[in-house]
Amino acid sequence: MITVGITGGIGSGKTTVCEIWERLGAYVLNADDLAKKIMVEDEKVIEQIKQTFGEESYHKGGQINREYLAAQAFQKGRVQELNAIVHPRIPQKSDSIKQAAEEQGYELFAYEAALLFENLRPGFLDYIVLVLSDKEIRVDRVTQRDEVSSRQVLERIENQKDFEALKDRADFVIYNNDTLETLKQKAEDLYQKLLGIGKNR
Repeated sequence: MITVGITGGIGSGKTTVCEIWERLGAYVLNADDLAKKIMVEDEKVIEQIKQTFGEESYHKGGQINREYLAAQAFQKGRVQELNAIVHPRIPQKSDSIKQAAEEQGYELFAYEAALLFENLRPGFLDYIVLVLSDKEIRVDRVTQRDEVSSRQVLERIENQKDFEALKDRADFVIYNNDTLETLKQKAEDLYQKLLGIGKNR
């Protein structure tokens, strides 16, 4: 099984690439989804979050109080505190998921993460794919998708790293400034190329 990390800024199209690959037969693990899973299943993490951000971080049924926790973490500039609790749990959990995917016979495992370069462990991934789009296009996509203002989207973009500057650290770069059909073709071509590399190793 070949393992591939996919990263890019908000509105770049990295999730769309993952969806296309999933339809082609890849196992896709989204880092955000994994973090949310850990936050409701790992008892130690739950206890740490409650101690750090308050008992109100969870509803009585055990579900995350997303509005409260988001306000505490993002609006009060405490994202790093939350990440410090959750992120150390991600490597072991993702390793076990990757191993299970290989045992199930998947040929390609894709790990989608905006913070891929920050949290990357040596040897976990064979290749890294970076998805890039022009800022104006990204703003337009996210305003339509999330029904938010362009100013809000720009703020979110400014809070992320400059992905253009990371091109040298990626093995493959997909430019997504055209139509969805063009992106689909690029994603499919790269998927087949990666499968070929995996079979010839």
